[in-house]
Amino acid sequence: SSDSKEGDIVTTIEPTVARTFDRVLDDAQGKWDSTLTGGIIMNPQTGEIIALNIVPSFDLNDRAGVDIETFQNPLVENVYEMGSIIKPLTIASGLDAGVIRPESTYYDAGFLELNDFTIRNYDKKGRGTVSMQEVLSQSLNTGVAYVASLLGQERFRNYFFGLKLGSETGIDLPNEAHGLVKNLENSREIYYATASYGQGIALTPIATVRALSALANGGLLVTPHIVKSIEYENGKVHTVGFPESERVFKESTSEDITRMLVKVVDTALKGGKAKNPYYTVAAKTGTAQIADVVNGGYYEDRFLHSFFGYFPAYDPQFLIFLYTVEPKGVQYASETLTDPFMELVQFLINYYAIPPDR
Repeated sequence: SSDSKEGDIVTTIEPTVARTFDRVLDDAQGKWDSTLTGGIIMNPQTGEIIALNIVPSFDLNDRAGVDIETFQNPLVENVYEMGSIIKPLTIASGLDAGVIRPESTYYDAGFLELNDFTIRNYDKKGRGTVSMQEVLSQSLNTGVAYVASLLGQERFRNYFFGLKLGSETGIDLPNEAHGLVKNLENSREIYYATASYGQGIALTPIATVRALSALANGGLLVTPHIVKSIEYENGKVHTVGFPESERVFKESTSEDITRMLVKVVDTALKGGKAKNPYYTVAAKTGTAQIADVVNGGYYEDRFLHSFFGYFPAYDPQFLIFLYTVEPKGVQYASETLTDPFMELVQFLINYYAIPPDR
């Protein structure tokens, strides 16, 4: 009949990119013997997802011995404490509120004492007087905790809730979970300090990607999606619409944080060896401690590594997010995920013939 509801779904997924992505994830998973490795490649300006996957996977044609957990999609159904990739969101909030500039400095003693807790940098060392750029370049916990204190609890909470880290993104995939950001409803300083570097709040990868995209796209929250349109058998085409993007940061904030994240890649990531001479790439690594749900606190020897970046930095077409859970025999995300990230950047540049911007 002419009102037939049968048709084809046209997705935003690019099969060639998705295949390459799968191989890169498999390589990383195998190399570090991780529990799980996954990621998302999205256009941060439109929310179109070009590829997303988790490994290890299973064979759809041989489902023997596959339990229900295997069918879950951790990118939308699981939450994780993400660690340092959250730091740029804290710095951006500080820039947006006007409490810091990229060149602002603070005194880093290597630790901060709050509510009978001591926060330390990853190497337990102090840096003396350093700029906000160094806070990102050297990934200093004390630095983002300082920015959180300048913002104050209410403003910090408003920015992080404005980024909808505890909400569903509305992605067109089933069983989406929402992040756990209850700590930000508490008034203890320690919770804001740890949230400023991505501990004590647990987020879905997709909500993390949406929030990070606001750094890339001029300060807007887009709707991540994988369905572009529906082509019905009767020839009608329904283009799927999405809600208007909400503004969370000023455009100038997005420009400032982008410039800072480009500097992270050019000067600090692998000591500047990851720099691309022809393209601006903005990025940040994250190494998070994994919570011990049985005994409380955190495991000393289990980490979640994450990495996010976007390019060309000042008009980004792609945002890449990668994470690997409990990689073995390695400590920092810069060691596990920089190469996979850069391999994907190079592939996308070639595949889409992106003109150099440097």
